[in-house]
Amino acid sequence: MSKPLYKRILIKVSGESLKGDSAGYFDKGALAQLVFHVKASKSQGCQVALVIGGGNIFRGKESAIDGLCRADADAMGMLATLMNAVTLRSVFQQQGVKCSVLSGLSVPALCDNYTREKSLGDLDSGMLVIFAGGTGSPFFTTDTAATLRALEMNCDALLKLTKVDGVYDKDPVLFKEAHRFEKLTFQEVLVHHYAVMDATAIALAREGNLPVLVGSFSSEKIISEVLAGKGRFTVIEEGAECKKTST
Repeated sequence: MSKPLYKRILIKVSGESLKGDSAGYFDKGALAQLVFHVKASKSQGCQVALVIGGGNIFRGKESAIDGLCRADADAMGMLATLMNAVTLRSVFQQQGVKCSVLSGLSVPALCDNYTREKSLGDLDSGMLVIFAGGTGSPFFTTDTAATLRALEMNCDALLKLTKVDGVYDKDPVLFKEAHRFEKLTFQEVLVHHYAVMDATAIALAREGNLPVLVGSFSSEKIISEVLAGKGRFTVIEEGAECKKTST
């Protein structure tokens, strides 16, 4: 087996991905797919951290509750990520994957508080580390939290798994003529407002020289392709040559 291109990665998955086509909060098939991705990463000798959104339960700033201030809405969104993380901890442990949940919000009855030292120790011991509670502060997205944690963990790359197989110049679901990019720079993403992550997350990744890879959550090959450095996904990094392909 060849050595993986990345020795330590952080995988970012939206809460909506866990919902799948289910009418409830979680879809068994989606949970199984996430377990598959993590196991595939670890089987190739890669250390793995995970950040999961909370959109399947509650989306902070998009809340329709009248009178709920943004700070409170974001706090509720961070709690939703913690609910997802606790659920995933149970799912992964049932599948034989040792993991820990570390939260930016202090909820000691459910998990440990986030510290860099604890997180690095768990990764080095071979555990899956699930980061919950966002940054612990309002006004920051889970994409920004994922980028921050990836930098703090000295990850080689951040892999964002989405509904589509990369970054497009327009929504491929709505526009058949949409084109997928194989490579982009952070500056191109910021200038053209490509819908990858929020500007804060992209700027943070650029400052930390952290490659961001965007691929499909539903692809069975995405992990092996990413760790081999080739396949159907978009690479965003400083100095990357913009390359557009047809769908």
